Amino acid sequence: MKYTIVKEDIVYQDFFKIKKATILHDSFKSDEQIKVVRECLDRGSAIAILLVEKDTNSILLTNQFRYPTITHPDYDGWLLEIVAGCMEIEEDPMECARREVEEEIGYEVKNMESIGEYFSSPGGSSEKVHAFYAEVNSTDKKFKGGGLDTEQEDIQLIKFPISEIKSKLKANAFKDAKTIVALQWMLLNK
Repeated sequence: MKYTIVKEDIVYQDFFKIKKATILHDSFKSDEQIKVVRECLDRGSAIAILLVEKDTNSILLTNQFRYPTITHPDYDGWLLEIVAGCMEIEEDPMECARREVEEEIGYEVKNMESIGEYFSSPGGSSEKVHAFYAEVNSTDKKFKGGGLDTEQEDIQLIKFPISEIKSKLKANAFKDAKTIVALQWMLLNK
């Protein structure tokens, strides 16, 4: 299957970038290509890391305000999530993960393993997530955490008992896709 980008423009650029493209691509239905116009929220790559604090049998989560969620009347804006963040261009995913953990919850992470890579919402966003798993102890909390003042982050560390993961997933307690993916991965692999 082949495609050609006929035209691609940046139609908005600030914190996010939105591209609009005209594309020709092969068809499953015929030998003729299909011409489509698509828009893309160009997010680049991101990291997400599931952290287990072994000495307390806890998952380390963040609690923070997420403006887009309040467009749904049954949400108050605050979400429990695993640590995550956007990568800089050409930044190593593991180094980004270490930096984000330090900034958001204040832990030093030495070793981590890859959970995998996935697109968070490929119908409209280019964001590719590099997901990781790591174990720490409470003595690994060496930094303030809470997010960066320069990014106006206000992040609360939440320690969540591992023993409650399955029941909370069944009760639909988590509303963030990367967190759900990571916790389900943990149930299957750890």
